[in-house]
Amino acid sequence: MLRLCFRLIMAVNSETSSERISLALCLGLVAGFLPFLSPINLVVLLLVFILRINISAFIVGAIIFSAVAYLFDPIFHIMGKALLTLGSLEGLWTYFYNTTIFRLINFNNTIVMGSLFASIVLFIPAFFIFNKLIRRYRESVLACFTKLTVVRAITSSNLYRAYSAFKGA
Repeated sequence: MLRLCFRLIMAVNSETSSERISLALCLGLVAGFLPFLSPINLVVLLLVFILRINISAFIVGAIIFSAVAYLFDPIFHIMGKALLTLGSLEGLWTYFYNTTIFRLINFNNTIVMGSLFASIVLFIPAFFIFNKLIRRYRESVLACFTKLTVVRAITSSNLYRAYSAFKGA
């Protein structure tokens, strides 16, 4: 876990686009809110590999949001129950329940439906919030850190240059 956190910090400090890191965290939000072995999580994992986003950010996001999801399960239950008992959507839920693929998703569980709804609603705002936070971090904290004389001394040393050339950075 500690190694994943260090990789996430390295990704945030690197030249990797903030949009890709934000997308990884948002997909981690979806994967973390939903039950672990959900077929929707398999689709999310497939998206992670297709879009070539930072896997460390995805895993850290999934772990963090999975812990947060346990706190919000009562709210997910209320939201899911409200959606599943909505009279105007009864025909849709009946159709989904009679279709095999949707039955596998287990959408008729109130917590699954509520967490799926919450993750869909929060996906776009979370993307912009994470993107803004990463950019602010790079502009303020990282910029101040690189100006420190200790960091300048280390990065200008021959040992660091040899390490960077060996690592390929």
